[in-house]
Amino acid sequence: QVHLVESGGGLVQAGGSLRLSCAASGRASSTYATGWFRQAPGKEQEFVAAISSGGGSTNYADSVKGRFTISRDSAKNTVSLQMNSLKPEDTAVYYCARRTGSYPASAKYEYTSWGQGTQVTVSS
Repeated sequence: QVHLVESGGGLVQAGGSLRLSCAASGRASSTYATGWFRQAPGKEQEFVAAISSGGGSTNYADSVKGRFTISRDSAKNTVSLQMNSLKPEDTAVYYCARRTGSYPASAKYEYTSWGQGTQVTVSS
């Protein structure tokens, strides 16, 4: 069973940047993709970005393309989400998740391991 822990959330003004990290520990498949999802108050959880097991393929929601970048450091077993040009509508709890298999899927049912989430608040 893999354990995921997110960090890096906080309060930032619109137009600012934050970098989220997802650290993994425990037993895990050798081939896995990692995704980021978010849930704003009163809204359903939505896909943000995902990266393949080798890091060569990424997938982004249209709402964050060009502003967010997902990357992985396999040696450190971490995946990061660099968020630039943040908007108030990016305010949400951000979760990282992992799925067995290489493909960076956008459907949350594909992911079997989840972190507890980190709060991101963007003020206007």
